[in-house]
Amino acid sequence: MKIKSKRKMFFIATICLSIIGIMFYIFFKNSEVEALSKYGSRGDEVVQIQTKLKRWGYYNGNIDGIYGSQTQEAVRYFQRKNGLTVDGIAGPATLAAMGITSSSSNSSSSSSSNSSNVNLLARLIYGEARGEPYTGQVAVGAVVMNRVKSSSFPNSISGVIYQSGAFDAVSDGQINLTPDSTAKKAAQDAINGWDPSYGAIYYFNPSTATNKWIWSRPMTVTIGRHRFCK
Repeated sequence: MKIKSKRKMFFIATICLSIIGIMFYIFFKNSEVEALSKYGSRGDEVVQIQTKLKRWGYYNGNIDGIYGSQTQEAVRYFQRKNGLTVDGIAGPATLAAMGITSSSSNSSSSSSSNSSNVNLLARLIYGEARGEPYTGQVAVGAVVMNRVKSSSFPNSISGVIYQSGAFDAVSDGQINLTPDSTAKKAAQDAINGWDPSYGAIYYFNPSTATNKWIWSRPMTVTIGRHRFCK
């Protein structure tokens, strides 16, 4: 009877330990998924955040991978300027706006990133060129893509769009408007490689432009109200 009782207790103890182990695995797995870069965080993701914010003019501190008060304030500044929840935490929406894929992303991150890029580019096109001919809307998207390829500009769609002073739609908040289906289609066409701007990296409206420098740029084509140039 004692042997059977011991075996039974051992069996129960084994089951309990297994349950505890599973619970710990689920807890830490969920913690990993929910992890966010915030005050006190350290690591590669913080380096990416600091690098991008410094390049775009939001952050003046050292790129040290430490999420301190300066980084937190830079994130708040970025969030405030781009219509995001201003909490100083680099959560999923803020990271997506920066073009940063969270380390906790799963295998679907690639398609999610592509969808995010299309949506962001569509928002820019809608803010900058709604009402323009369809070809002109694609051309605006192509300018962004041409900048991504150029060594003179940030190397991501979000980096180009959010570069300080690059686009009026970001400065005046129109980037936060909901794009229509035409802008989304134009964004996808631009990402897919259609370039009706003929390699342009700038465009402007001759009727409203006051910057003398932009008039000096070699023109590639005029579509609607926009003149595209290199």
